[in-house]
Amino acid sequence: MDARALSRRRLGIAAGVLLAASLAGFGVRESIRVWQLRQELSALEADVSTLAEKQKTLEAIAERLRSDPAYLEKLAREEMGMVREGETVLKFPSQPNR
Repeated sequence: MDARALSRRRLGIAAGVLLAASLAGFGVRESIRVWQLRQELSALEADVSTLAEKQKTLEAIAERLRSDPAYLEKLAREEMGMVREGETVLKFPSQPNR
């Protein structure tokens, strides 16, 4: 082999090594990005699941408010302090925390 052929061969090997290193670096970086995106997707799926359960609970409460007058009255009394006409409300001082 003459000097030119040897020089071209070394240049070709160097270019191949450089290309392989570049592709490896790109692959590692993209693999990390894919892993991060999968982690984010898992977190978002968990959020969706939690929100779906909360929605079901709220829909059940809304339906109960529409269809259950006793529940509505209970909430009005407990949450709003409402009373029926003619009722007397007795309030006692609260006990101090010990």
